[in-house]
Amino acid sequence: MAKYSGPELVFAPLGGVGEIGMNFALYGFGPADAREWLVVDVGVTFPDATLPGVDLVLPDIRYIEERVERLRGIVITHAHEDHYGALLDLWPKLKVPVWMTPFTSGLLEAKRQSDGGGPKIPINIFRAGEKFSVGPFGVEAVAVTHSIPEPVSLAITTPLGTVVHTADWKIDPAPEIGPLTNEARFRELGAAGVLALICDSTNALRDGDSPSEQAVGQGLRGVIEAAPGRVAVTTFSSNVGRIRSIAEAARDCGRQCLLLGRSLKRVVNVASELGYMDGLPEFIDEEDYGFIPRENLVVICTGSQGESRAALAKLARDEMKTVALSPGDVVIFSSRTIPGNEKAILEIKNQLIDQGIKIVEDNDALVHVSGHPRRAELRRMYEWTKPRIGIPVHGEAAHLVAQGSVMAASGIPEVAQVRDGDVIRLAPGAAEIIDKVPFGKFYKDGRLIGDDEAMGIRERRKLSFAGHVAVNVVLDDKYELSGDPDIVAIGVAKVDAAGEELEELMLDAAIGAVDSIPRARRKDLDLVQEAVRRAVRASANEAWGKKPLVTVFVTK
Repeated sequence: MAKYSGPELVFAPLGGVGEIGMNFALYGFGPADAREWLVVDVGVTFPDATLPGVDLVLPDIRYIEERVERLRGIVITHAHEDHYGALLDLWPKLKVPVWMTPFTSGLLEAKRQSDGGGPKIPINIFRAGEKFSVGPFGVEAVAVTHSIPEPVSLAITTPLGTVVHTADWKIDPAPEIGPLTNEARFRELGAAGVLALICDSTNALRDGDSPSEQAVGQGLRGVIEAAPGRVAVTTFSSNVGRIRSIAEAARDCGRQCLLLGRSLKRVVNVASELGYMDGLPEFIDEEDYGFIPRENLVVICTGSQGESRAALAKLARDEMKTVALSPGDVVIFSSRTIPGNEKAILEIKNQLIDQGIKIVEDNDALVHVSGHPRRAELRRMYEWTKPRIGIPVHGEAAHLVAQGSVMAASGIPEVAQVRDGDVIRLAPGAAEIIDKVPFGKFYKDGRLIGDDEAMGIRERRKLSFAGHVAVNVVLDDKYELSGDPDIVAIGVAKVDAAGEELEELMLDAAIGAVDSIPRARRKDLDLVQEAVRRAVRASANEAWGKKPLVTVFVTK
């Protein structure tokens, strides 16, 4: 049977499908050997304790780099870091036109300037409801609600059908910042025929509907009204609707507001320029903090995920010059805990509690709501769009499988499970995974970007567990030791259980290793180097139970 050579519509995620964050989706149209491509979102994720020193985790996009001559453009759905945060770093590898909303564009430029430069990316601005073309793809931005201004879903149309790429969304009947999710347009798309729904799975494990943002505003007001002293509220800096809810609650309770945190101020500046902060009292300066009675103040601050350099962590450590909390004050966590951050957040909470400060979380009062759809909202999206194919994205395996079950139970004819690197053909014919392409993670480490080997991540991880030992061995003309080797141990235990110094034990092992090699064979300096390395590691392991990295220099 001859291989099909006609045009195909394919979907290939390189990030965000099988994990939370780092969203990077590819759509391809055309015959297999000449597809034209569209990128939707260019996101990052954040390092955990297994990546010491790493600043950001980026998707490995080498697959599309190798086909960049047929890449027609990038569309960004909204300004969350996991959807646009890698753009400044990865765009120079692609250098194609980029489309985004005014808020996303403003935040990108503010970020570029704040972070010390970066490429000046030519941006095409669009707004919800508008249509534009990217190569063979017709793209329509459809308004949805989410925890940031101007989020959109995309209706991507080709001669083989229309795909609805939801990105992050929910159905909020009373958002703090509009517009509402455009049910009418989704229904129109469904009536016209939707080939595939590529849908957010983040909250697919939760039943019911998400509460509205205005209900969260009422919950915040109740906590602020009841607080006898200052109130500090930490939230995601990009959640402009939440920042506005907090500021309105403070105003209604007769309190003034202070912003703490560079990223928070950057977002509020952009939001103010676009009118999202209209009608609110001005935020006060840090210098005025000490002159305002405790009961008249609300602080909005960064640090909801336990970041050690963020404003909340500094408050918990009492390290700020002009701002401090006192016993009886209240700290509200108006946020969810991103998996992996639990320990850091708990440490900050304990520091605050030790100061006599009360902690309020979303299990104490309605002070946070997710920006993602629960199961009842997912079912409504299926009803509106009536897709032939359902593909869960944006989540770990548990989220993807959970949404797949909801899709199947809701009557979607074809439900496909894909993961990063899968290429699934959406049309023509039944949905089918037809290829597996390279994918993975790159790391931003200071000014450089590379894989774990190029950035030395594996060695750095080993260093963080067992330290490093450097040994310098000098041989004389007769290939005898010219004095004792020099040894320097960093991050290694000082003494063993019997009180013997580990450096002395490792030094003895190094000398013994050289002495054990017949003098004639010591002319092979590489042999001497490896023998000393093995002996030093073995002696450390015997005394300590751990094997440090060992570097040996042998000179003659």
